[in-house]
Amino acid sequence: MTPRTQATMSPVAPWRRAARSAMTRRRAGPRLRRRTTTAGLDERLIHVLRRLDAAAPKSIGYPVAADIDYRPLAPFLRHLLNNIGDPNVDPIYYGHAKDLERDVLDFYAHLFRAPEGWAGYVTSGGSEGNLHGLWLARTKYPNAIVYHSGASHYSVAKACHLLGLPSVAIATTANGEIDYTDLQQQAGRLPARPAIVVANIGTTITEALDDVPRLHAELDTAGITHRYIHSDAAFVGIPRALTQDQSSFDLTGGADSISFSGHKWLGTPLPCGVVIARRGHRELARAVRYTGSPDTTVSGSRSGLAAVMLWYANNQLGEKGHLKRTLRAQDLAAYACRQLTEIGWPHWRNPNALTIMLHDVPRSIRQQWRLPTVGGWSHIICAPGITRQQVDALVAELRVVTPGRNI
Repeated sequence: MTPRTQATMSPVAPWRRAARSAMTRRRAGPRLRRRTTTAGLDERLIHVLRRLDAAAPKSIGYPVAADIDYRPLAPFLRHLLNNIGDPNVDPIYYGHAKDLERDVLDFYAHLFRAPEGWAGYVTSGGSEGNLHGLWLARTKYPNAIVYHSGASHYSVAKACHLLGLPSVAIATTANGEIDYTDLQQQAGRLPARPAIVVANIGTTITEALDDVPRLHAELDTAGITHRYIHSDAAFVGIPRALTQDQSSFDLTGGADSISFSGHKWLGTPLPCGVVIARRGHRELARAVRYTGSPDTTVSGSRSGLAAVMLWYANNQLGEKGHLKRTLRAQDLAAYACRQLTEIGWPHWRNPNALTIMLHDVPRSIRQQWRLPTVGGWSHIICAPGITRQQVDALVAELRVVTPGRNI
């Protein structure tokens, strides 16, 4: 069965800030192989590099963009960049890039329509972003219950455990979206308790999107007065903000906080991300004399190099560049579906998704192409930088085993 719900489209939000007017809008090029000179490297490291280079052409099962070349940033590797503490207060130690981090946060606060008084920082990845969002929620509502769908990222349950928050897993529909009726029923059992809801803006397996305004409506029906909603937009938060009605998940559309991963949509060569909340909580801030910067983050010491990379990607692309990458990736996903239909391979795709679900892929092909599989369904992800040639190569292998379907 193939879900067929269609997402609405809205005009692209213009980028008005004068500070960004000089940003270079370069068209993202083809997939980069990123081969590195091995001069002076130990044989063990050379072996690892060769393994990575050999695996790259068939790496289409995970959300990793490969169209941005970060090698020009190599000179920064001569410095330890530690953006310790709050991004708005420079530390005593000289080795930081908080000025670039502030630019990055401004860019995404604008994209996700954050109100005045917003707060955020560059994280180590989507998991820390979810943890920080839930930490803010618990600070506001210490006796709350967390509601998240069964398709939520594994980090959500882990964050609940770390924070000592009780949680309830909500059922999902066939396409991976949260079951709103089940949410209403589960939350309605304890209407006096505040509700913290994690909205999936692109689930890990099917790239399903939960609708934040509808989550609010169901909580209203359940009699929940106090609530906090965190949008987990790990992979597709940026492209969806540029091509879809933002009111379905952003900071003006009903979410209290939102987070995403930089190493997914932006393909940074180290894990990182961004979290932004409508309001920061002063209760979290602690003065630290040793560093000279208040402690308002989960991790304390944070990668300044990640901030440099995120700034570099935005400076290279801007919103227009990100939109072009989005449309090319969506076109590739549509192309992949046409090729799969041509050979008669069972598959489906959520509206405008970059993720394509494939049924009963032979184990040998799953292993060779590193395709994650759940319940007999594998997926490929048409992230920026993935090419038609790669899709054609996979389809060619599937075509061979299509007659008789000897799995």
